[in-house]
Amino acid sequence: MLETTEIKQLLSLLEQKVPLTAMLAPSFPIDFSYPEIVGQLKRVGFKYVVEVARGAVETNRQVVEDLKNNPQKRVITSPCPSCVGYIKTQRPALTSFLSQADSPMTATAKLVRQMFPGSQPLFIGPCLTKKLEAKDYPELNILAITFKELSQLFTALKIEDSTEDLNARFDLLGPQTRLYPISGGLCQTAGIDELLTDEEWRMVSGLKNLNEALGEFVQDKKIRLLDILFCDGGCINGPGLISQASIKEKRHQVIKFWSTHLPQEK
Repeated sequence: MLETTEIKQLLSLLEQKVPLTAMLAPSFPIDFSYPEIVGQLKRVGFKYVVEVARGAVETNRQVVEDLKNNPQKRVITSPCPSCVGYIKTQRPALTSFLSQADSPMTATAKLVRQMFPGSQPLFIGPCLTKKLEAKDYPELNILAITFKELSQLFTALKIEDSTEDLNARFDLLGPQTRLYPISGGLCQTAGIDELLTDEEWRMVSGLKNLNEALGEFVQDKKIRLLDILFCDGGCINGPGLISQASIKEKRHQVIKFWSTHLPQEK
C-alpha cells in the first residue's frame, strides 16, 4: 500500500480508536457499489458514513440566498479548490467575484461536527487538491484522501465485499444534490434556471474552457453566475478516481445512482 501522509494519519487514528466519520464525495458510484461501500467503511472502523452531497445542499442554499439578497451581485462559484486557486494566482483581478459559500466538503464537515460531536471528518473523493483545501480549515480538522487511496486501504486491511454490507446505509443523506460532480452540477441542483435568465448564468468545465469563460464573464456584465469545475466533465474526471471509463460512462454511473436511490432525507 502507498502510505501517503494522510493514510498514515488515518491508520494512526484508527489504531487510537478515534471516532471517525467518512464523508463520501458524490462521484463515489464510479468506483464503488452502494450500499457495500458504507458497510466496508464501517468494517474499517468508521462510526458514521455520510454523503458530501448533503453539504452541497447547504452550498446551494448559500449561493441562491446571496444572489437573491443582492440583485446586482455577480458571482464566480466553484466547489473546486483547483479553480479557486487558479483564479487567485492566474486571474487575481477576479478574486473579489469568488463566492464565499462553503464548499460541499466544508459544509459537510460542519454538519458532522454538529450532528456527531467528537467525531473527526474524513473526506474521500476524486480530487487531490481537497487535501490542500482541508488545511485551510484547521478548525474543522478534516483529513482528505482519494478513492485510489481508499481502495489501497481496503486491500491492505483485507476489507472485501460482504453480504452483510447489503444492509448498510448512509447516516446522512443528500439525494437531491447527487449530480453535483457533473459539469454544471451546482446550477442544475440549485435550480438556477428558475432564478436567473439564460443570459445571466454560465457553466463550464475543463482548463481549456476556463479562461474563455472567465473572459466572457469580464466582458458580459449581464452574466451574474459562473459555475466552473477544473476537470474536463467535472469531478467525475478527477485524478483520484480509479476508473478508466469514459467521461460519458462515468456520468452515466452517477446519474444511475441518483435515479435509482431516492431514500427519505435524514
